[in-house]
Amino acid sequence: MAGNALIGDPNKDTEDASETDLAKHDEDDYVEIKEQMYQDKLASLKRQLTQLQEGTLQEYQKRMKKLDQQYKERVRNADLFLQLETEQVERNYIKEKKAAVKEFDDKKVELKENLIAELEEKKKMIENEKLTMELTGDSMEVKPIMTRKLRRRPNDPVPIPDKRRKPAPAQLNYLLTDDQILEDLRILNKQLKSPKRPVSPSSPDQMPTIPMEAPSQRYEARIEEGKLYYDKRWYHKSQAIHLESKENTKISCVISSVGTNEIWVRKTSDSTKMRIYLGQLQRGAFIIRRRSAA
Repeated sequence: MAGNALIGDPNKDTEDASETDLAKHDEDDYVEIKEQMYQDKLASLKRQLTQLQEGTLQEYQKRMKKLDQQYKERVRNADLFLQLETEQVERNYIKEKKAAVKEFDDKKVELKENLIAELEEKKKMIENEKLTMELTGDSMEVKPIMTRKLRRRPNDPVPIPDKRRKPAPAQLNYLLTDDQILEDLRILNKQLKSPKRPVSPSSPDQMPTIPMEAPSQRYEARIEEGKLYYDKRWYHKSQAIHLESKENTKISCVISSVGTNEIWVRKTSDSTKMRIYLGQLQRGAFIIRRRSAA
């Protein structure tokens, strides 16, 4: 009994050896399977890398298609924005160009009218001066007075220079309208030059009778910055007014331009223009009233 116990059971040893060999064989199979899986994954990654480089990878093509759609949409929006902005700029350009052309034409017409008014006023002043000189017989040429200087004697006192004030030139105060003054000057000039009817200062009956008007009411009238200030009111270009004269005529007009010393008005009835001087407004030859632009 004891000897059998020491020797052992041969069948049991054989079973233990078989279990060890089986476990070792299973471990080798696992390592082999794991190696095979690693090789398969590596081969798959290499194949995907090759397809990516060639541009044939499905995932790459899918993402590229999405990026291409986003790119095209963004470009289309940018083109639409550019088109809208271009149209807006073109509209603003055309609008500004039309405004500049209109302003240029208005300024050109206004400049021409102002220059014509100034030249007409200067012409009228020269004609008045000419008629006045023809009436009085004076000329613009001043002849020097010949004086004889004597030698001063030793005992004579030193002459004191004459410091008397020189007489001021005669001034004409117009109480009539410009047309009435010109007509009276023509009558006087005609009668002075007529040989059959000499005019004598001592015969006042021979002088033509000039109707004298009583001094009328004076109105405040001036022009500042292209606007007319008249009778405590401001008037500007294109304003509708009533124009009253001394003959009690009332005309509906529109101020067409404002010069430096006169205004131009346009009648609404026949569109004819009239020039009104500041002096006429100040003397009351014409009276301006506001009216509504119907």
